[in-house]
Amino acid sequence: MASGRHVIVAGGGIAGLTAALCLSRAGLRATVLEQSPATVEAGAGIQLSPNATRILIELGLKDYLAPVVTRPHAIRVISGGSGREITRIPLGDVAERRYGAPFWTVHRGDLQAALAAACGKALDVELKLGHRLDDFAAHVNGVTVQADYGRQVVDERGALLIGADGLWSSVAAKLGLQRKPAFAHRTAWRALVPAESMPLHMRSDLVHLWLGVDAHLVMYPVRSGRLINIVGIVHDEWNKPGWQAAGDRAEIMRHFARFIWAESVRELIAIPEQWLKWALYDRTTPFGGGEGPVSMIGDAAHPMLPFLAQGAGMAIEDGAVLAACLKANAADLTQGLRAYETERTGRTARAQHVSRKQGKLYGQTGPAVLMRNLGMKLLGGERLLKRYDWLYNWQVDQ
Repeated sequence: MASGRHVIVAGGGIAGLTAALCLSRAGLRATVLEQSPATVEAGAGIQLSPNATRILIELGLKDYLAPVVTRPHAIRVISGGSGREITRIPLGDVAERRYGAPFWTVHRGDLQAALAAACGKALDVELKLGHRLDDFAAHVNGVTVQADYGRQVVDERGALLIGADGLWSSVAAKLGLQRKPAFAHRTAWRALVPAESMPLHMRSDLVHLWLGVDAHLVMYPVRSGRLINIVGIVHDEWNKPGWQAAGDRAEIMRHFARFIWAESVRELIAIPEQWLKWALYDRTTPFGGGEGPVSMIGDAAHPMLPFLAQGAGMAIEDGAVLAACLKANAADLTQGLRAYETERTGRTARAQHVSRKQGKLYGQTGPAVLMRNLGMKLLGGERLLKRYDWLYNWQVDQ
């Protein structure tokens, strides 16, 4: 018979590892099944706003992350066409005082390594690498998960199964309750470069955001400023699934064409020798929940377009809310799953909606570009930051 306090988590990324740590703190035992044979440095930089860093700090990760995070003191919004600054949105001490938690930029691999290290020290968390979920079946005692481990097939029995296996989730697909993700007609390009390869004025603790015609570019430091993360998002019809297809520098230069983009921006884009790209996908229907002892978190539940920088943030929130709801419904964990889904549906749907809306704002063309830039300049950084109060002030109900 499966342990009544054992939760199986499919996926050992940010969502799955955060959930496992939160579950252990709520008095539950978590087994994380991760298909990769080893923890690897996946992805590049991510932004972590106060709604997410608050949870990470409460989980005891501040000391793990302190040597590798950067605490930017502002978002510098710049016209991509002229290269001139539009406004600055204050972060740093201003944001920490306002929200009670810091705003960080970090390499995704560093965050995942910190989470994995913390899981390794948690008595009630087991991380099983090289285990790929193949199938699962719900029954009266909970759920049985079948996983491929090398040439073996192994079974794992638990009270619940949580799909934390990303946008193309096997758990969500097998439940058949959600629409497949739809291509958003955008591609994202990313590169990491040593800070010393960048102009001196680009090495500061700032998030640089260039807004142009039908595209935008983001740049910020990671690894305590030793590396600079660059992300460009453009309109495109290339739609191959995956996260790191090789990108041709000449191709991204064409997206940031001369006479449309300032030469100073093009010079920055020309610095990285290697680019990776991935197609952006979205699911416009809100998170509808799971079924029986099975549910999802993170991108498996509610994929986030990157325009609000909340993919990791919403996944981290999910883990905290899931644990709180299960703890509050310890006598009926399935009921706790439904409570988690109810609590998360509205907030994640709002984050998705605002991200899409911001994507349209960032991707404007023609005269609307000038109106956008003028509107942001007139609003000013303080009022622009205030628009994120609903997002950054959030805390989990204990």
